[in-house]
Amino acid sequence: MFKIRTILCPVDFTDAIQKEVSYAKEFAAGMGASIYLLNVIDIPAEIMVNNLPLEEKFEKAEYDKLEELKARLAAEGVKVDGSIEFGDPAQVILGKAHELGVNLIIMSSHCKTGFSRLILGSVTEAVMRKSPCPVLVVKSNETEFIGD
Repeated sequence: MFKIRTILCPVDFTDAIQKEVSYAKEFAAGMGASIYLLNVIDIPAEIMVNNLPLEEKFEKAEYDKLEELKARLAAEGVKVDGSIEFGDPAQVILGKAHELGVNLIIMSSHCKTGFSRLILGSVTEAVMRKSPCPVLVVKSNETEFIGD
């Protein structure tokens, strides 16, 4: 039987993560699993070189949001942890999935199509192709089947 123990939930603090976190919370509650929230800051290397104050500024803003989300989930009885990482989002997510030995990744898709998807790529697609575990993709424009 498939047992979910740890759910990796990459968060970027856009509106789309509300559904993603709702799904993660329901799966965690139903399976007795914990959630690991991962925020990946993708700053181009040429900007980060010798610009530590910029990196710290980005990290501080995201840290406050991450701590607020962790506190909210913990108050609802969810076992939760998380971190902020710098780098290519897909690579960092896959690396963290391996490091933590997660059983499920729940992430959102921003539903970009056409030229914008071609130019920007798709973090979700890259994670789905190379993930060591199942990936649940929550579309930002879908109707939820998890009720409040």
